[in-house]
Amino acid sequence: MASYKLIGKDFTAPDLVGKVTGKAKYAEDFRPAGMLFAKLLQSPMPHANVRKIDTRAALALKGVVAVLTADDVPKIDPPQEPMLTNEPLYAGEPILAVAAVDETTAAEAIERIKIDLQPLPFVVDPLETLRPGGPDPRLDGNVANRGLKLQTIKWTARDFAGVNQGKLPMGKPAEEWQYGDLDAGFKQAEFVLEEAFVTQAMSHHCMEPRTAMAYWQNGKLYLHASSQSVSFVVPYAAKLLGIDPAQLVFISENTGGGFGAKGTGYPQWGIPALLAKKTGRPVMMRVTRDEEYAFGRARPGYQGWVKIGFRKDGRITALDLYIIHSNGPYEGFPDFRNSALAASIVYQPMAMRWRGTSVLTNTPPRSPQRGPGDNQIAAALEPFIDKAARKLGIDRVAIRRINAPTNDGKIGPKQGPITSSYLPEALDKGAARFNWAKKQALSGQRKGSKAIGIGVGTAYHSAGRTGFDGLVVIKPDGKLYIHSGAGNLGTFSYAATSRTAAEVLGMPWERCEVVAGDTGKNVPWNSPQVGSNTSFTLTRTNYVAAMDAKKKLQEIASRALNGAPDDYDVGNGRVFLKSNPSEGLSFADAAARAIKLGGKYSGQELPKDLNPITARAAAALAGQGLVGVAKDTLPIKGLPAAFCAAFVQVEVDLETGHVEITECLEVADCGTVIHPKNLGNQLAGGAVQGFGFALTEKHVFDTKLGLAATKALGTAKPPTYLDVPLHMQWDAVNQPDRYNPVGVKGIGEPPMGAAAAAVLCAISDALGGINFNRVPVTCDMILNAAEKKPQSFKPFEVNV
Repeated sequence: MASYKLIGKDFTAPDLVGKVTGKAKYAEDFRPAGMLFAKLLQSPMPHANVRKIDTRAALALKGVVAVLTADDVPKIDPPQEPMLTNEPLYAGEPILAVAAVDETTAAEAIERIKIDLQPLPFVVDPLETLRPGGPDPRLDGNVANRGLKLQTIKWTARDFAGVNQGKLPMGKPAEEWQYGDLDAGFKQAEFVLEEAFVTQAMSHHCMEPRTAMAYWQNGKLYLHASSQSVSFVVPYAAKLLGIDPAQLVFISENTGGGFGAKGTGYPQWGIPALLAKKTGRPVMMRVTRDEEYAFGRARPGYQGWVKIGFRKDGRITALDLYIIHSNGPYEGFPDFRNSALAASIVYQPMAMRWRGTSVLTNTPPRSPQRGPGDNQIAAALEPFIDKAARKLGIDRVAIRRINAPTNDGKIGPKQGPITSSYLPEALDKGAARFNWAKKQALSGQRKGSKAIGIGVGTAYHSAGRTGFDGLVVIKPDGKLYIHSGAGNLGTFSYAATSRTAAEVLGMPWERCEVVAGDTGKNVPWNSPQVGSNTSFTLTRTNYVAAMDAKKKLQEIASRALNGAPDDYDVGNGRVFLKSNPSEGLSFADAAARAIKLGGKYSGQELPKDLNPITARAAAALAGQGLVGVAKDTLPIKGLPAAFCAAFVQVEVDLETGHVEITECLEVADCGTVIHPKNLGNQLAGGAVQGFGFALTEKHVFDTKLGLAATKALGTAKPPTYLDVPLHMQWDAVNQPDRYNPVGVKGIGEPPMGAAAAAVLCAISDALGGINFNRVPVTCDMILNAAEKKPQSFKPFEVNV
């Protein structure tokens, strides 16, 4: 393990004080002069056609300035999501917006608008639209996803023959792939398991709703928004509004949670922007909790089936997976594909087939949610791994370890390489620290009405990208300015990754400033803050930018002091002669010399391979100091992969069905740990979300009206402090990834899936091996199982 001064050390992130004191600004906190407020008219129906809108009474109200309808916004190609629509596809979808001098007036204007809606058929259960003659969720199709064209698919009555007996309909899939000899794998198996499962859809419930404020000034749009990412969303937002990216200044200094729902932009940003253009005044659109539930995105649910063959030693010989994916009404996100990739890498089956269909429904739009696809499949399949272990007489940790990938692990239909995997080591470390061997004796033990269970779960997510840009500036004040296009969604990764540049240049952290949160401050083209990719991706971009700055410092020193550039090194704010460290230049002096030299040293000349966003940012900084700027072209072979192993102990109350999680340990395979304290926060936060996924959170819809019953936090039931152990434990393997300059990989996603899976396995353990084949496992389900009563839902029934 390399020796670092900053990497792997705790620090206070620049935004922490502002968040603790309340001085940190979110999109809702900005109040330019003359600002108007926007309110939305939302569809009261899950699917309808707008026949007529009468806004005369609203516009006559004093203080109302403008109305924006679907006819006023840019048209999009289906199945992409529009800003406003005349064919609402879910209850709560925005139909029009009103801008007024205050929110009260805008809300009153909404009430005065007369609208004629024609109800249309709707779908909340994917299976219903796949039936012969079943209703369609939209007029032009019932199946679509990213890269999957909008189309209509109907299965046969024969496909549905066994659905009431728990046999999943498996008609012709929209997509499929296979590797290896599946039949031979099942013939080789000592034990073959075949199970159906359901994972229910659930909302993101970000603490900060997706408020946005916009105004136009000197031909540019200034957009303040709640976003996980900053520079990455600029092309999307510009395309949404039909402007050049250079005309957009995007500001998102702080974001109160996103979990994937705010990662790459969303069409509702366009509403205040177009109202601001129409009125010539700034417009704020504050989003309520009810509105956030409606268009604030959700995780897709699954109705699925799996067949797995196990060798006598537990090794998986074959895996056959079928997923019906509830995708909401628009393009959504390919969770169902991700699930297949996750199963292929976590279990390394010798042969595998995946089939899937992404079905549209008249429910809130889908987007990534922490571990999209990876975490659903972890929750679905991990209890089946336990079932096989019991059948074969194998330890539950051991069966996971024998299937876990190592550094030569493979993924997907083409069996491509990965950059690293220390999942076996994470399982070993976790089992030892959790005292797994001893705690197995607690399985099923009773404490009055409570039964004890222990569980282990594993999960994966891809953990990095390449090809983005880094940008740093050393100014004549002697400070290092690290420009970051990353968003600040509460993980501190924008700051932790910036420390890579300081590490390369040997610059004390107190003499560094991170410039972020506002594209007007000249930030580079960086990856989105999604998919556990920031740590891997932006350590690489900051590394290449700092290495460019280091090379220029060495060249400037050799010009000024003679000798070759390689004769010089950098550290503590100086570039100095290796053979005589007392001889050198301060960074301040080198920066002043860079300005005089001009050209590549001060940003007057730039590399040709930079993204236009980076090129504009660097050009705007030209002449202010020594500019280090570069595209990440570092070598890489394979997919960066992050893993987590979770161990939990639960007490299941057989009189109430309540599950108390008494102990939780998560062990991360995230490469080199770059910020220990925040790694602990990520693991704990992910585990808490996993608890909600496993036990309480789900969509509930009235199947006759298509209306939601879990809009509020109180009904959606995300976990609180009362639902988690007092002390959340964590650890990390802390082995470097081969293709990152400091060895780090991302880790945000897997802790949720691993914790959810471990809780579900622990419940089964407490109940003597009973599996529910459904997520979440709620109190009523546990009581029915304990009392040997049938469950209150039908096979594959969702949204209940």
